[in-house]
Amino acid sequence: MFVDIHQEKILILDFGSQYTQLIARRVRECRVYCEIQPFNINLDKIENFNPKGIILSGGPSSVYDEAAPSCSPEIFKLNIPILGICYGMQFMAHIMGGEVKDSSRREYGQTRLFIDDFTDLFVGFEDTPFINVWMSHGDRIHILPPGFTPIAHSKNSPIAAIKNKSRIFGVQFHPEVAHTPRGIEVLKNFLYRICGCLPNWTMESFIKDSILQIKRTVGGKTVICALSGGVDSSVVASLLHRAVGDQLVCIFVNNGLLRKNEAQEVITVFGEHYKMNLHYIDAEEVFLEKLKEVTDPEIKRKIIGNEFIYLFEKEAKNIGDVEYLAQGTLYPDVIESVSFKGPSATIKSHHNVGGLPEKMDLKLIEPLRELFKDEVRLLGRELGLPVKIINRQPFPGPGLAVRILGEVTKERLSTLRNADSIVAEEIEKTDFKDRIWQSFAVLLPIKTVGVMGDERTYENVVALRVVRSSDGMTADWVRLPYEVLARVANRIINEVKGVNRVVYDISSKPPSTIEWE
Repeated sequence: MFVDIHQEKILILDFGSQYTQLIARRVRECRVYCEIQPFNINLDKIENFNPKGIILSGGPSSVYDEAAPSCSPEIFKLNIPILGICYGMQFMAHIMGGEVKDSSRREYGQTRLFIDDFTDLFVGFEDTPFINVWMSHGDRIHILPPGFTPIAHSKNSPIAAIKNKSRIFGVQFHPEVAHTPRGIEVLKNFLYRICGCLPNWTMESFIKDSILQIKRTVGGKTVICALSGGVDSSVVASLLHRAVGDQLVCIFVNNGLLRKNEAQEVITVFGEHYKMNLHYIDAEEVFLEKLKEVTDPEIKRKIIGNEFIYLFEKEAKNIGDVEYLAQGTLYPDVIESVSFKGPSATIKSHHNVGGLPEKMDLKLIEPLRELFKDEVRLLGRELGLPVKIINRQPFPGPGLAVRILGEVTKERLSTLRNADSIVAEEIEKTDFKDRIWQSFAVLLPIKTVGVMGDERTYENVVALRVVRSSDGMTADWVRLPYEVLARVANRIINEVKGVNRVVYDISSKPPSTIEWE
């Protein structure tokens, strides 16, 4: 829907690397706009995209495999700077007349890279004979294609980086990962020196351009936004409100499955402080009645999603003359739909406003679809949103319903809410709170024997889930200090009626998911 306003941009072709999104994030950190497309994108689309440079990602294949991914060789004739990373370098060597073979000695992990040419990619590296880089390959270039020269080597790779006069470069290592400490300098040399990009991708410029686009798109029409109080919907609402003012109508549905005091916080921040046109729907009793005696997590999700859509649609009709729906789609969602591997397999249904347009026949506005999660938080800061909202942890659309294993009742919601609030309070006191992706309580569908005072008890079990992650795709459990675990457990058992045992979840994703349901 929006017109492309990016004058300087980098195109990343995805050959299936686990690091492709990381390449994009590093380029964005250099304040250069970039997009990821599958390796087999049509050449016309590349030309229409008009990139100032192209990066070929790594990938798990060997270039000589029968089913190896391959892009159009015509990209090397576009007179656009190209950087091939790992498989990307091997692919360019293979397609341009060189020879790639299986190496007798594979090279994985940290390796010393010896630089032979301190121009172009390695400007600024003259102070050291070698740098530490991260290798991950079993193949290597045996014969260089015509016109190419080697510019770096390692102990096991005589050709670890290459270039030619047409500004086409390749590196066998991964400059995008943290294990290549000076990798960001290599990327900056490619972006700034070779492609001639300027570091002008900032949140300030994004706000200015987005407001202009929103105004042009919306005109005088009404826009509705489903406001949950989470980071994404809050930033979308704030950006749209700055662009169109009272033409924006935010709809906040309190389904009774929210965190402690969350409904009041949303009303206070957006309705009273920001003076937004906020429609509040108290639907707690409706949702609890629908969820009565339901224990299957997928059925819970569908009931909550369908009821939300029904209430949202009903409210939108009451507003009248609504033409646009704003949604907090992020760039990782967009990438999944066009990635090398195709859309990810469904692990569980996700309650998202994305199902609304099909039902409501509204035009969709997705102002965050170019941003990663960390960029959304930066945008929120630039828009002046409270830190408590900007730093809010991801929260499932079905809310506490999928953190209560078994039937959802008002009593069990109260128990979980109080326990979860204690987790949040104690984590907030720690020095490592900013390094935690999610921390929450889960109410289990079992009871255990305990002793409180001189009496035997038979009460609920609460599980703690605390993980670190960069994007939620993978996660590892946090090794919380024993004293923190002890404080959390003691407070929950002493302060939350009906709980006599606390356990800690030490499983990672994969194989487990972050949420329990």
